[in-house]
Amino acid sequence: MKRISPILSMLLRVCLLLSFLTACNASYATPPQTPEAVALDAPTEINTPLIESPSLIQIRFLNERDGWGITETQVVRTNDGGVTWHNVTPPEVTETGYSVDWFVLDNDHVWIQQPDNANYPFAGFQYRTIDGGIHWNKIDVPFSDARVSFLDSNNGWALADLGIGAGSNAVAVYQTTDGGATWIQKFINDPNHANASESLPLGGLKYGLVPLNMQTAWIFGVIYAPGTPYLFRTDDGGATWSSVNLPLPTGSENADVGIEQMFVASVDIMYLKLRAFSDTSNLVIYVSSDAGNTWSLTPTLIPGGGDADFLPDGEMIVYNREQFYVTRDAAKTWSILPPDIKFGDSFSRMDFVNADTGYVISQDPTTNHRSLYRTEDGGITWFPIIP
Repeated sequence: MKRISPILSMLLRVCLLLSFLTACNASYATPPQTPEAVALDAPTEINTPLIESPSLIQIRFLNERDGWGITETQVVRTNDGGVTWHNVTPPEVTETGYSVDWFVLDNDHVWIQQPDNANYPFAGFQYRTIDGGIHWNKIDVPFSDARVSFLDSNNGWALADLGIGAGSNAVAVYQTTDGGATWIQKFINDPNHANASESLPLGGLKYGLVPLNMQTAWIFGVIYAPGTPYLFRTDDGGATWSSVNLPLPTGSENADVGIEQMFVASVDIMYLKLRAFSDTSNLVIYVSSDAGNTWSLTPTLIPGGGDADFLPDGEMIVYNREQFYVTRDAAKTWSILPPDIKFGDSFSRMDFVNADTGYVISQDPTTNHRSLYRTEDGGITWFPIIP
């Protein structure tokens, strides 16, 4: 398989993911009620330099107060809901932005994955902190561009991108049991390698890997075959993979379908977001109540696609570039909430900590200026945190 350059591979992945963020009818429920306030621990002191109005590209909030962010050149933290930010960038890192992947487990444990472009795709650098970004450990890893996911501070998975071409995507799957200090390859489908396997087909673009434990995980994405979802499961730690069947909405049998997100809510409950598009585009939510063994199609199709944020206890938020859709009953019914700010094409990404409190990054399409907004009523009212 002919490999493309690291930069082109990165741009292709960004474009392909963005192309799916665009879906028709919603059931109504009563507006969400404000839950009882959740008590938070006292703020953790962050003894690092302050950053004035960081231009955020990625965010990950753990609760109403504690959050992490990535700018084009820095890793930052907040402990006051995004009002002030601290620079916790690893000392050797000078470029972040879209060139890195990351995983935030909690306020102490974070991993930053950076490619080694001189040895792409089989070498990279991973920066790990266990003290909230005060100190970082740099680790040489056997993959460049990878989606990493940790179950706890020791056990994790990585889906390494080995190259995209002609609708195909070579990948390798790795595991760690020591917090990322060492990674063991469990699977590879690159035909250039003698031990390549075909149980996870080369065809199709792989968007992500979601683990349930160190034995069971799913890889999802898109294959350009009408009415064919791209979802595969392993139950032997990644060594072999098998396809998972999903029931399609009526009328979607000949539509192009792509799985964009999965979420493990508990040991048993999981959610999956699929986008089906032909003449019209719809976002479809699936739920599993038996640890992903079977999947049920929920009743509502959300028009225009868009971003989704899955939360525990059956809460989800979807934004389709026009309004917010909120459910508190695992997608059985939805509240439709028109925001007072129409983000439109300026919408970049969102992160909710519960069905009421969330954040949106907006990016001006002409100046590229990025702002951070916060809501406390499920997406109806927004106010700028970073104008």
